[in-house]
Amino acid sequence: MLTLPTWVYNSKPITNLNDFPKDTFGFIYIVKNNDTNKSYIGKKVLYHNKKVKLGKKEVAELTGVGRKPTTKIVTKESDWESYYGSNKEVMQLIKEGKQSLFTRTIIKLAPNKKLLTYYETQALFTYKVLEHPESFYNDNILGKFFTKDFTL
Repeated sequence: MLTLPTWVYNSKPITNLNDFPKDTFGFIYIVKNNDTNKSYIGKKVLYHNKKVKLGKKEVAELTGVGRKPTTKIVTKESDWESYYGSNKEVMQLIKEGKQSLFTRTIIKLAPNKKLLTYYETQALFTYKVLEHPESFYNDNILGKFFTKDFTL
């Protein structure tokens, strides 16, 4: 079985959901390519909500007045354990089996979706990712600010 490199938070390995505090919705991370010293900063949620169509039997079992729902929301664990980011360059290296080049560090935990986005944006600006394209894979922030804006 292939052993995936773990995430590290506060110098401790994170290998399963029980390693996170109870109220954790997601986290902000840095994935660093140790060959090039280039990093990627991003966010990852621990769970996904998925809308699933109800079967005929489930709909028939529902009681009540009015229109019956045809779907339900199912919560599922995300792929956070094997995740390295959404950057195309990083994903290509992972696809080529070069996971060992990377270290994955969690820099902040978030209790909800709004703070997760805020903390990610805060980290991207704090590390000045757009101003240092030689050090970061990130090429935009919120789809509004781009690396190319700094190369005028």
